[in-house]
Amino acid sequence: MDINLARTFLMVAESGSFIDAARKMNITQSTVSGRIKGLEDMLGRPMFERSKTGATLTNAGKQFERHALALVRVWQHAQAEVGLSDQHRDHLSIGAPPALWDDFLIKWIAWMRTNIPDIAVSAVQGVSAAMTQRLIEGTLDLAIMYRPSQPPGHTMEHLFDEEFVLVTSAKAPTRWASEDYVFIDWGPDFHQDHAIAFPELTNPGLSLDVGPISLDYLLSNECAGYFPLRMVKKHVARGRLRIPKRARKFVYPVYMAYPETRDDEAYEPVIASLRREAARHA
Repeated sequence: MDINLARTFLMVAESGSFIDAARKMNITQSTVSGRIKGLEDMLGRPMFERSKTGATLTNAGKQFERHALALVRVWQHAQAEVGLSDQHRDHLSIGAPPALWDDFLIKWIAWMRTNIPDIAVSAVQGVSAAMTQRLIEGTLDLAIMYRPSQPPGHTMEHLFDEEFVLVTSAKAPTRWASEDYVFIDWGPDFHQDHAIAFPELTNPGLSLDVGPISLDYLLSNECAGYFPLRMVKKHVARGRLRIPKRARKFVYPVYMAYPETRDDEAYEPVIASLRREAARHA
């Protein structure tokens, strides 16, 4: 399939209009229409319902959307690897949720660049479900995730258990109040577990879905919120943050996933270095 068909399909789906898709892609509307017709002829189903107000996905179009995204990602991944081949002997694409980058994977990447500089590294962040899908697609070589489901054809290896603790920046050692609580969204699993543990805090005055950056807010304002212990322990040791007594904790196992069929000579130094970095948090 011409990758431009998938890209055009996605642009029409996003904009909801053939005209807007043509403008954003800097091509004519007739070109957009021709590409979508060609795609529909190939698949044997209409992808969009056309109307005066625009274009909406049919059921077949909704089914194809995730495959179109996968096609584009695979193509981009191939372009990146081919483009890097002159300067690097290999390319490693790694993904993980936002919480796992701070104080863990960023330090590991720094080690990689210093010790194995001839391997190019691409890093992305996302929730575990998205990382699993990209492993299956082949656009990720390695994924670090909380409580993952095992993707077919991949090995799962436990690295350490991540402990999320409640911390407060309030100076007085009094019981934290719900009005001072900030909900930090650490992903679907945490969201669900938090709702069960604290049903009275399902609609807090402030919710932040900005990962580790949320810590800046906590350090600048007297409030409380949940963070990975490894991320806040230095602030607790310095007295800038406190862990209230008897506060509920959440524990999530951290796993890495990589292909069962792999080049062991290329993978083993990478995996071994990741194990060593993870051991610091075990």
